[in-house]
Amino acid sequence: MGVPIAERLLQAGHELAVYNRTATKAQPLAERGATVLAEPCELLQRADAGILMLADDAALEEMTDAVLDGARSGTVLIDMSTVSAAASARAAAAAAARGVDFLRAPVSGNPGVVRAGRLAIIVSGPRSRFDEVLPMLEDIGPRVTYVGAGEEARVIKLALNLLLAGTAAVMAETVALAERVGVDTASLLEVMAGSALGSPFVAYKTEPLLREDYSATFTTDMMRKDLELVRAQAAGAGVPVEVADTLQRVFDDTSAAGHGDADVMSLLLRLRAESAAPTATNERS
Repeated sequence: MGVPIAERLLQAGHELAVYNRTATKAQPLAERGATVLAEPCELLQRADAGILMLADDAALEEMTDAVLDGARSGTVLIDMSTVSAAASARAAAAAAARGVDFLRAPVSGNPGVVRAGRLAIIVSGPRSRFDEVLPMLEDIGPRVTYVGAGEEARVIKLALNLLLAGTAAVMAETVALAERVGVDTASLLEVMAGSALGSPFVAYKTEPLLREDYSATFTTDMMRKDLELVRAQAAGAGVPVEVADTLQRVFDDTSAAGHGDADVMSLLLRLRAESAAPTATNERS
């Protein structure tokens, strides 16, 4: 996700410096005019605003420490990762100790959505800083929503990914069932998209499913991680999340079946494999 976000900023005319822990991944951006930093501590030495897009809590805390090591007071650090509210709060506290404002800005979308200019960004943190960087965020994605002064954006993002996990799982089961009893998949997906239950997610996934393309826009393992965050957040708040518990098992099983790096819709591949294998129950039937 970091690459298309950087591409959007370059297209909008921003002066951009980039850093990636795997240096070769930054080279295509350098060819388009970005400056490649040797170390993350250079980020807020050079720029007034820095953006992070990372995989998990550990990466956020490691990179926040590295960036803040060279940060000028009065700058702002914007994190667009999907991480826990607890890790986010620790990063915000570390930033505050260095005189740096911290904005939580997780996103809803995938690289194709970013490049198409349809990314949604959920933001919480200091309102004055949000107002200041809003034009830049709108250059990344047009749907930017401010939701509060603290960790609200993190909680909303986790809620969205819980809904996404449920949608993917139910969609995969629906397709597997229809296929097994002889219903044409293209017809099923066409009806689904045009129904009251149709959604952008159904639309995004229809063509890849029909092509049997499970290259990842969001991997099974990333969803497993996000469900763990959802369940931890819920446990801390004393909220039972029985659906999330079930979804965790579903995604864990799909990863164990060898689809951890594939798209979340690889749930369908596991369901097909399991439905093709006879069980004691259907043998008796």
